[in-house]
Amino acid sequence: MAAEALLEGEAERLTRKCIELALSGDTVALKLCLERIYPARKDRPVAFPLPPIASARDAADIAAAVAQAVAAGHVTPSEAAEIAKVVDAYVRAYQTAELDDRTARVEQLSDEELMRIIRKGESTPPRLLTIGPR
Repeated sequence: MAAEALLEGEAERLTRKCIELALSGDTVALKLCLERIYPARKDRPVAFPLPPIASARDAADIAAAVAQAVAAGHVTPSEAAEIAKVVDAYVRAYQTAELDDRTARVEQLSDEELMRIIRKGESTPPRLLTIGPR
């Protein structure tokens, strides 16, 4: 906090001075400026054919495409692992949305409609089960 207080209002002057030193040949200042302009990249964009994602079931096709990209040298194994995390997050979000949609549809059914669904295909009405002490 003390360093921030000392530098308050001086950032522009210090930056200008660093640039001037870099332009005059100061290699330390030049390195500092270049690191700010073009910092070391932690990852990179990756482009390779990927099947469309239209459902959670597509995850297997996507995993196969990612594995093929690794085998072909288009992506590294660690990049593939990161892509897999994105796909996994999509699948979980898709499954959650699907479950929410199904729950909403069931909640809209009347008791009579639910019983009709339960009895569908049965020749006798369902038996009631008692759980716990009688």
